[in-house]
Amino acid sequence: MHILLYHQYFISREGYGGTRSYENAQALINAGHTVTVVCGDGQSGLNNEYIRGKRRGNVDGIDIIQFDTKYSNHQSLFRRSMSFFMFAIRSISIVFTEKYDVIFATSTPLTIGIPGIFAKLFLRKTFIFEVRDLWPELPVAMGVIKNPLIIYAMSLLELLTYKSADRLVGLSKGMVDGIVKRGIPRNKVKLLPNGCDIELFDLSNNDVPDEIFNKGFFIAIFSGAHGVANGLDEIIDTASYLKDINEKEIKFLLIGDGKCKPDLILKTKERGLDNCIFRDPVSRNEITSYLKNSDIGLQILKNIPEFYNGTSPNKFYDYLSAGIPVLVNYPGEVAEIVEKEKSGIAVKPEDHKAFANALINLKNDSKRHNEMKKNSKKIARERFNRKFIIKDWVNWITKEV
Repeated sequence: MHILLYHQYFISREGYGGTRSYENAQALINAGHTVTVVCGDGQSGLNNEYIRGKRRGNVDGIDIIQFDTKYSNHQSLFRRSMSFFMFAIRSISIVFTEKYDVIFATSTPLTIGIPGIFAKLFLRKTFIFEVRDLWPELPVAMGVIKNPLIIYAMSLLELLTYKSADRLVGLSKGMVDGIVKRGIPRNKVKLLPNGCDIELFDLSNNDVPDEIFNKGFFIAIFSGAHGVANGLDEIIDTASYLKDINEKEIKFLLIGDGKCKPDLILKTKERGLDNCIFRDPVSRNEITSYLKNSDIGLQILKNIPEFYNGTSPNKFYDYLSAGIPVLVNYPGEVAEIVEKEKSGIAVKPEDHKAFANALINLKNDSKRHNEMKKNSKKIARERFNRKFIIKDWVNWITKEV
């Protein structure tokens, strides 16, 4: 079977960020299928020249068609929206020119489903849609989108995409519930969360990747986008409180990039904080060493109720894979997991004192810390092992309608 896989921001292991689509494509290939990925400009692994705005090549056995539509967290909402729209429009042609059996599209953005709608409507192809974020619910809740006409148009696109799809994937229980609330039968939707890359972390280099690890500090690491949704001001406020109480052994290591990063760095300088260290993004292969040498992973989001059960964060599963505890600063599915499995700590949103005290208490309790590390690795292997989740994903994508 040949699968046409649409993901605007496709990332290979040489890039930085989530590699779910890359891992899924590899799983399809290993199961005897072939895959063509359609993506926008980014970290696909291709480096040949664009010809008339498009290039094509092979990366680790994956056939990749890439358009030069650029997307960045640094762009304004208008520029990002234009990038989403232009990619969808330009990539519709692929639906009519490629030979394939199944078209699969994974959000965000929601516009990624437009080629799938065309494939279903005009060619009667099997169309499967994967929901990584509930749009337009999340951007509306964040206040990013306020125009009622745009909200209405996006809601119509959401419903049309769901109705056009033969099957859907939700990455969290909240996403599955959100799809079903739009009138989609539950038997058409499958919960297939992000998973833990056990082999990648087990086989990775254990060498200390940064001088900060050689100084005996308790390292609380955040790896991922520094955007509005991430609410990283909470880390800055916690760092300020730790400075005020003269706690010098805890350091925050923030690895990544995003629209808010310059402002976050400026705030640390204005407050004289030497306990916040910022680093540029590193590749998927490199981040493993950073995480394995850290003491706790930070799962931080802006305090928006729609986030509580409506996300499936890559970094959370990476923290578990690395065998480190996780601190979560919002209620919901992730908080329930770490508390039930005793693999981390959940604190109330926007409570930087509770955040700081949780870190201090764990730093001072080596027995509890070691138990949490063991529990994180255990649930990574037994509950969220990607090699088991990915088998279900492949079967769901390739089964007959």
